[in-house]
Amino acid sequence: MHNADECNPSTCAAQIDRRIEHMTVLPPAARRQPIHQRAITTQGYLRDDGLWDLEAELVDTRAYTAKTHDEGVRIAGEPVHHMRIRLTIDDDFVVHNAVAAMSSTPFPECAPAVDPFVGLVGARIGAGWRKQVDAIMGGTIGCTHLRELLGVMATVAFQTVPGYRRHEQRMRGEPVLAAADPAHQMGKCLAWDFDGPVIARVAPEFIGYRRKKPAV
Repeated sequence: MHNADECNPSTCAAQIDRRIEHMTVLPPAARRQPIHQRAITTQGYLRDDGLWDLEAELVDTRAYTAKTHDEGVRIAGEPVHHMRIRLTIDDDFVVHNAVAAMSSTPFPECAPAVDPFVGLVGARIGAGWRKQVDAIMGGTIGCTHLRELLGVMATVAFQTVPGYRRHEQRMRGEPVLAAADPAHQMGKCLAWDFDGPVIARVAPEFIGYRRKKPAV
């Protein structure tokens, strides 16, 4: 008996293509007007001395002219927040230098929130990074938006350093040795499911792997 859920290869392929198309394109939006935009950009650099500079920039703008809290006027498109940070790290993700700048802020009193950044020197980007950030510049000591950028820095570090070091090995003709432990991104999203096809294809040694839960 024919199963209604079955399909021939060509039909199945067409169904998959349609499903992927729905996943990769947003549906049409309702009529609307722009109000607020936040743009965050990041960049990773390899320095001549072998260290890495990781930079992030945040810009908030409004699409309308409005009064500020201090009874001034902010013109449409003029930044409400414009902030930059830079962390200098080594291959082990240990911070060697940390600086920040805020060229646009809602209040002049925001400026000293860059001062605690020096406390990040010696910290290591990895597990517990956000807790370290909060301990050094949490609450009224620092700035909410600078802390948001520091949260992004963990991803920037992992995207920048290991991949480029592996690229250098390949360019030198050196074998890229299989890691003893799975990469940080594995087991943390749909594509990198330890039981999924991506792991089976690119890192089969970790099929079925289960991370140990930290001791309480």
